Amino acid sequence: MEGNFIKKRFSPSILITLVSLILIFQMAKSSASASAEPEVQIVYMERPKDVDPEAYDIQVLSSVLGSEEAAKQALLYSYKTAASGFSASLTPKQVEDIKKKEGVLHVAPNRTLQLHGGAGNKRLTK
Repeated sequence: MEGNFIKKRFSPSILITLVSLILIFQMAKSSASASAEPEVQIVYMERPKDVDPEAYDIQVLSSVLGSEEAAKQALLYSYKTAASGFSASLTPKQVEDIKKKEGVLHVAPNRTLQLHGGAGNKRLTK
């Protein structure tokens, strides 16, 4: 009798829909937690004149990461010549926080670009 109640109450299509929704929510939850992982970001900024670039970058990072030690671990490179800024491993939340800091112009994810290997490159080697 109990089995008939469940069959009448929940059709197979409703059960399939519920199971599908549960799986979708689980996948969304796991992808959201995966996106919270630190990724390399390039932070372009205006630095005050007459300051040590790396020390200033660590100071800015410390204000977001909470300590100088965490900032030193996250900092990958300080740009001093052609651009002003640094690259660091940051979570999405830290990216949002650092964007609000004075002097920060732009934050962009680090990307590796592939040069086109077409006919134009052959002309350069002749």
